[in-house]
Amino acid sequence: MNEQKKILLLEDDYELAETLHELLEENGYKTDLVHTGEEAIDATYEGKYDLYVFDINVPDLSGIELLESLRNADDKTPTIFISAMVDLQTIAKGFEVGADDYIKKPFFPEELLIRINAKLISQKQSEIYYKELRYLPQKKFLYKDDKVVSMGDVQKCLCDVFMRNIGSVVDKSILMDCLTHSSDSALRVALNKLKQTTGLPVKNIRSVGYTVEKL
Repeated sequence: MNEQKKILLLEDDYELAETLHELLEENGYKTDLVHTGEEAIDATYEGKYDLYVFDINVPDLSGIELLESLRNADDKTPTIFISAMVDLQTIAKGFEVGADDYIKKPFFPEELLIRINAKLISQKQSEIYYKELRYLPQKKFLYKDDKVVSMGDVQKCLCDVFMRNIGSVVDKSILMDCLTHSSDSALRVALNKLKQTTGLPVKNIRSVGYTVEKL
């Protein structure tokens, strides 16, 4: 990344928190780790962040209450919620107070990284290259041998995920979000079309997800 992005991570599960903190730091994100809602409030007073990653069920002040107070203070920092709570009411409330994304526990730490990359890929990184492909992430244009590749909305979404995450294993659930009607067979068809259209060598990592390997 051309510019180091700064993340505030709120997670009261110490083992998970350390795993995520280490992963984010290793991938170039300056990450401040806190374990309670009140600590998170203090951190937002003391510093400016490019992204918040908040667990919902934490001591003192829930992630939802925390984000609601920040939004009321006109803090528009993009926010991803993580939580073991899966009831629709909680999820709806999270988006209602201003969350940008939501990931349910348990999850692969790499899945969170992929979602963060999608939010925070450097705005200065105007082009991504892979073999004969050139991708403009801000415009979602793909060029192959300097010719624009024509793709439908599903293929554009899948292409965007893979080009932003070259070398990472993408969980199937993330790719399913690109589909109009989600199913394993629909995903396989969409990925085959993507490979035919773009030449991206998408590989299935059994029981884990899909990847485009680094050159």
